[in-house]
Amino acid sequence: QVQLVESGGGLVQPGGPLRLSCSASGSIVSINAMRWFRQAPGNQLELVATITSGVSTNYAYSVKGRFTISRDNAKNTAYLQMNSLKPEDTAVYYCNGQIEASTNRGRFRYDVWGKGTQVTVSS
Repeated sequence: QVQLVESGGGLVQPGGPLRLSCSASGSIVSINAMRWFRQAPGNQLELVATITSGVSTNYAYSVKGRFTISRDNAKNTAYLQMNSLKPEDTAVYYCNGQIEASTNRGRFRYDVWGKGTQVTVSS
């Protein structure tokens, strides 16, 4: 079974930084794209940032220049460095990954989601 677990959320003052981590575990063969999404109360799920296996990155316009997505393939972990945080960044942040895993029935590709971590930006 493949899992993604987010960590690093919490309460931060406006203008402050926060770094989220997303760690994958299980019988992982490879991880393709990894993404961070967020959902604020009453809002739809929003794609925040994407990083491919070739480490190309893409960002939502609302976070470009403030957030940086990265990954450590040796650790099967993705990160989201968030700087200059604003109250409107308050949301539950979810990690998503396209993961190829090995099972006793062979190799399969999964679209895996973490359970989310709360980020609150408030003074």
